[in-house]
Amino acid sequence: MNEFPVGFVWGAGAASYQVEGGAYEGGRGTTVWDVMCWTPGKIWDGHTGEVGCDHYHRWREDVQIMKQIGLQAYRFSIAWTRILPSGQGKTNAEGIGFYDRLVDALLEAGIEPWVTLFHWDYPYELFCKGGWLSPDSPKWFGDYAAVVADALSDRVTKWMTLNEPPCFIGLGLQSGDHAPGLKLGFSEVLRAAHNTLLGHGLAVQALRERCKKKPMIGMAMCGRVTAPVSEDRADVEAARSNMFDEFGWDVWNYALWTDPIFFGRYHENAIRLYGNAMPRVTDNDMKIIAQPLDFYGMNIYSCGFVKAGKSGRPEHVALPVGYGMTTMEWPVTPEALYWGPRFAWERYRKPIVITENGMSNTDWIALDGGVHDPQRIDFLTRYLKEYRRAIEGGVQAIGYFQWSIMDNFEWAHGYKRRFGLVYVDYPSGRRILKDSARWYRDVIRSNGAGIG
Repeated sequence: MNEFPVGFVWGAGAASYQVEGGAYEGGRGTTVWDVMCWTPGKIWDGHTGEVGCDHYHRWREDVQIMKQIGLQAYRFSIAWTRILPSGQGKTNAEGIGFYDRLVDALLEAGIEPWVTLFHWDYPYELFCKGGWLSPDSPKWFGDYAAVVADALSDRVTKWMTLNEPPCFIGLGLQSGDHAPGLKLGFSEVLRAAHNTLLGHGLAVQALRERCKKKPMIGMAMCGRVTAPVSEDRADVEAARSNMFDEFGWDVWNYALWTDPIFFGRYHENAIRLYGNAMPRVTDNDMKIIAQPLDFYGMNIYSCGFVKAGKSGRPEHVALPVGYGMTTMEWPVTPEALYWGPRFAWERYRKPIVITENGMSNTDWIALDGGVHDPQRIDFLTRYLKEYRRAIEGGVQAIGYFQWSIMDNFEWAHGYKRRFGLVYVDYPSGRRILKDSARWYRDVIRSNGAGIG
């Protein structure tokens, strides 16, 4: 089989704070990322997302570029504070209007909108009331989800509640690398994580209750993907165990988040390790969290490797000296797109959507006026072949979203990193299709047969 399954969805993604700009326009409220960018030394070279890619003004041009590439779907996030400037209370008609127009333009171009409700740009006014640590935070998020459903669900049917909770909790509240830049104790981190899961559950309930068209709902999750050094059964089981059963004092284990969602309980190893640091959990909490989902979104860029050590326990295996890496200094490990989806499918039995996969590259405009990125084409080819291998092996997978549609504000790295299929010249806002965009167009046209 060279092609991907019939009906497989090919798309690309972006996030509101990374591309929109228009930070002080249209009634938008302040976010924790605005405040992070105002803080000296937090963002590379003092960059901010105030202008970003200026997608807030150039969305018509961007939709036409997506159409030119042949995207079947566009994954984008809603800026919470465009809809509810203070995070709750009165809605903002201008903000809703922006997404109304974007959704209409996408549908007119034959591109299906896949909406993420939250991609890290938390309302600053709610942060000042406790943010994800507040017991009211789940309700804040559920109420926001209801407003978005009322506004867009007559046209939008594909939904994700949250993007990468391990990042906005782990990097935002534990290590302090991302907004809001806190370094909390681990019991507070776990409490915020639990409230995040409750917010997810209430958002799913709101979407199920209020969507005008039948919704398909998931979450875009990330974590440590682990691959075995060989296909020996012991190594495979060691890799599976490392991905779901091995916990450290952080939030990067997939099972910490998705066992409660799919099984209605926290992993016993997490409970045993964290002990009194775990939040107090009620049966009703778990009922709220364990709302049925339609797919499992996975953001995967790389993996680590393990082998079966003594008594079959996982032992980490170092990558060889001089291994390939992207400009994010992430290893190039295509096996991640085989083992990650396979292990998740075997554990949870939910259709897989790769909601992010791509690479940061050293892109610039060449003397001939083009942007040539053969490394990205090679990277994506290798990863997509592994994803196809997982599907051929029995994994039910229904989509793939390249990250990202265009270069953008890469969080604490500012504009230093370029992930896009489309090059953005930030001073002018000019867009240039990279070679990878044309390559991806051919992949989509052939339903994946074009990767060879």
